[in-house]
Amino acid sequence: QVQLVESGGGLVQPGGSLRLTCAGSGGVFSAYTIAWFRRAPGKEREFVAAVAKGANGLTHYGDFAKQRFSITRDNARSTVTLQIDQVKPEDTAVYSCSGRSGYTTFTGPEKYDFWGQGTQVTVSS
Repeated sequence: QVQLVESGGGLVQPGGSLRLTCAGSGGVFSAYTIAWFRRAPGKEREFVAAVAKGANGLTHYGDFAKQRFSITRDNARSTVTLQIDQVKPEDTAVYSCSGRSGYTTFTGPEKYDFWGQGTQVTVSS
């Protein structure tokens, strides 16, 4: 396993953009499939996007995320980035990254083995 640390959250105005980074340390980052989840106040944790390990780095997005979210990984830097464009108030949530050793980009959080602490994103004018 690796340790994951998220960064890049904060307060952003509606219509703006945000880039969240998940940085790994203490292990072979490229050996893990990495996913982003979010949890809004009073709601269940929700799958946002994932990028598989391996040369293909296949990506998978939640239905709501297909238009405005983009996930990329840089194994040389041990990071996975989540770009959010045209943010909306409903994007307000704690965003967390997680990892698993398999290739499959599951949408269920129970399939992931380790997690970062999360970063708060607040969309408000």
